[in-house]
Amino acid sequence: MNETLVTVVGNVATEPETQVTATGVAVTRFRLATTTRRWDSERGAWTDGATSFYTVRAWRNLAGNIKESVGLGEPLVVQGRLRIREDEKDGRRYLSAEIEAVALGHDLARGVARFTRGYPTSVATRPEPAGSAPPMPAAVP
Repeated sequence: MNETLVTVVGNVATEPETQVTATGVAVTRFRLATTTRRWDSERGAWTDGATSFYTVRAWRNLAGNIKESVGLGEPLVVQGRLRIREDEKDGRRYLSAEIEAVALGHDLARGVARFTRGYPTSVATRPEPAGSAPPMPAAVP
């Protein structure tokens, strides 16, 4: 199936919240804000433009890793499937943009991060179906 994959660079606008579905699958949700910037030659300075907000959702191991690794205000690079939703609330129609994350990390152009291999044990995940491939072993240094 063809899906729209996007990469968005921005800052975490809400604290990531993790829930476990009725089937035992972890899902983490947060809002990501991204603001355009342009050089204003008249002022000789950068000027902020409009800010766009995206709801980011992540599932299973990625959900747990986000909960353990990401905090409010941190700069991120998010890659995932873009979904535009049209809803109606109180008689008003509106559009919202959601990204189902497949990969996510800190924006190293704006800071330093350290990677730790492994999965959190504090977040429940649904067991893999019988006959599925076992998880990849960690690389030996």
